[in-house]
Amino acid sequence: MSKPITDISASVAAYNTPFSLAGKDVKVAFMTSGGLAPCLSASIAQLMTYWVKALREGKISGLEFRCYVDGYKGVLTGDSFIVPESEWDTSTALNKFGGSPIGNSRVKLTNVADCIKKGYVKEGETPLEVAAQQLIKDKVNVIHTIGGDDTNTQAAELSEYILTKHGGKVVVIGMPKTIDNDVYPIVQTFGAHTASQQGARFFRNIVNEGTANPRMLILHEVMGRDSGYLTAATALEYRKMLNQQDFPPSTFPYANKHARDIHAIWIPEIKLDLVAEGERLRKVMDDCGCVNVFFGEGTGVKEIVADMESRGEEVPRDAFGHVSLAKIKPGDYFSHQFAKVCGAEKTIVQRSGYFARSAPADAFDIALIGMCAEAGVDTAIAGKSGCMGQDEDKEGTPVRAIEFSRIKGGKPFDIKQSWFQQMLKEIGQC
Repeated sequence: MSKPITDISASVAAYNTPFSLAGKDVKVAFMTSGGLAPCLSASIAQLMTYWVKALREGKISGLEFRCYVDGYKGVLTGDSFIVPESEWDTSTALNKFGGSPIGNSRVKLTNVADCIKKGYVKEGETPLEVAAQQLIKDKVNVIHTIGGDDTNTQAAELSEYILTKHGGKVVVIGMPKTIDNDVYPIVQTFGAHTASQQGARFFRNIVNEGTANPRMLILHEVMGRDSGYLTAATALEYRKMLNQQDFPPSTFPYANKHARDIHAIWIPEIKLDLVAEGERLRKVMDDCGCVNVFFGEGTGVKEIVADMESRGEEVPRDAFGHVSLAKIKPGDYFSHQFAKVCGAEKTIVQRSGYFARSAPADAFDIALIGMCAEAGVDTAIAGKSGCMGQDEDKEGTPVRAIEFSRIKGGKPFDIKQSWFQQMLKEIGQC
């Protein structure tokens, strides 16, 4: 995730000045953007529920739901649809769906060249102006952007652009979607809890591959560009499952707890000493015939990029300038480096990211989404913009519309937390 758009903070007060929508007809738009997370469908369901509740309680006089298809692409191309009133109540079924019911894309409105290349705007057009004209044409009063920090800060800039260039006002209520859980200053982003549960389920089967070959090294690569949170949380959930499992007599060499446990957790926040880890894990390999590593995909990326650039290789990046982790494959890089060090005869890299992020939201995430949706609808009616979430900078971490100028990605995982340090001790990593 990138840093927030720098010119938002200077004008945030202008578009964030409250203007009440109470007692008025309100046209609400939805847009999901970026990578998937187990919260996109549930966020739309929860927001619709509380908007309909507001209408029926008389807080507003009229309501329309518009959905833009495929994220900012739909806003730029005008691809949208109205949800008929007859489907409002049955849309609660979306709580049990994974993915996005309206589609995603990765589009940066200020990356004009990329928008032209993809055919979303024409030569000579400005994406911000095209998007602004579309929202004005559709008479949108409130837009709910369900995405990460890039999605939400772009929406804030778009709202400010409409205000300053066209005298209009659009309330932007963001919903913080990312399984990385790395957004300042939000305690817990949507989908991260579900993804940790799903990643643990994924590895519960994958760990059996350790019995397919002598001296097997398994690297379980978990999503997380800048933060090791999801890797650590997934490891914690997996070990909870392991502790609940019954094991047969110890005479079975590959059916004991040690062989099925995690032997190392590598994340961006911990400096990785391949030599020391190799010596430690070779002993594990000798002892139980396999080594299981949970590997955060952002681990060692700086070193890999530097190595590629030193050889004159082009580093693949997306529209936001992020290194394309799926293309450089950090897990493969480190598996090649580490196999000989720990004495592995065979190495496999298994990635749980797509499995975990495409799941429907679990009960924890639905409850969190519901709290933010309820507060978000009230905030929108009051005419205030912001990204909903538990504000860790406020006493009691209240759910509120956090100012977009304070939203940014790249928040590191706090490795000093007692549960994480205890887990490292239990697996022999410290």
